[in-house]
Amino acid sequence: MSRTTADLGFAQLKNPLMPASGCFGWGREYSQLFDLKILGAVVTKAVTPEPRAGNPGPRVAETPAGMLNAIGLQNSGLAGALNEELPWLHKQEVPILVNVAGRTEDDYVKVAEALAGQDLLGLELNLSCPNVREGGITFGTDAAGVYRLVSRVKGVCPLPLTVKLTPNITDITEPALAAEEAGASALTLINTLRGMAIDIDTKRPLLGNITGGLSGPAIKPVALALVWQAAKVVTIPIIGCGGIACVEDVIEFLLAGAAAVQVGSATFAAPLLLPTLVAQLGRWLEQENTSVQELVGAAHRQGGNHD
Repeated sequence: MSRTTADLGFAQLKNPLMPASGCFGWGREYSQLFDLKILGAVVTKAVTPEPRAGNPGPRVAETPAGMLNAIGLQNSGLAGALNEELPWLHKQEVPILVNVAGRTEDDYVKVAEALAGQDLLGLELNLSCPNVREGGITFGTDAAGVYRLVSRVKGVCPLPLTVKLTPNITDITEPALAAEEAGASALTLINTLRGMAIDIDTKRPLLGNITGGLSGPAIKPVALALVWQAAKVVTIPIIGCGGIACVEDVIEFLLAGAAAVQVGSATFAAPLLLPTLVAQLGRWLEQENTSVQELVGAAHRQGGNHD
């Protein structure tokens, strides 16, 4: 087993690095810059039953320590995913985690059922998008709702399910435990935090949707804390996400209890960041004579028992 091997329980990846959903499209543009096979996995753009045009512009605004986005889950729908995007991505020979979203529980069930026969690493249920006016974040804030939705998807789809939860909640452990109890194979922590910005000249919100999701370095301490808290109560693997921009960030998430990580908005400024991190992580592990699996949760074993 390689030093960089990441264990998700339901699968082992060559390394723990993957793009965050929505920040990588389906990988077509990035495939022109590097071979996608270098990644542990690819996480796709969200798939909804019908095509979505997304939110009105402006959709992105820079902040001092990151960015706000309110894309609104723009995508070509289930038909586009099945007929165009997935066939292309399968040819790249990289494990695929398809992000699934919807307005209603039935939407999630419909997409999951249609993807059940695909050769996929699994599905990532997006229960946490702060940029849509219905569904999304509301599913992830209610533990009973999380349990019900994950159970329904499990009933129609045998693929492993990872559940992407929102940070916009008082206690992350409640939906985390609900997802595990319903049969989730892993958790993805976290999605963006809700935020906004106002143009003082026009006196109007910068985003057409008014609010959006805050990502980037500003949210890394929040993401680390929530990974830490969830890792203390669940037994299923956690995929850490939020503000990762360097190899030290990757290592911190592993130490906090993440088995793998997703890199999001940092790839906009540095399109070659993911392959760079793969190489840097391999060198660091060699230098320290350790492995990804030895690092996972190690901070909990070093006397880090106080919340």
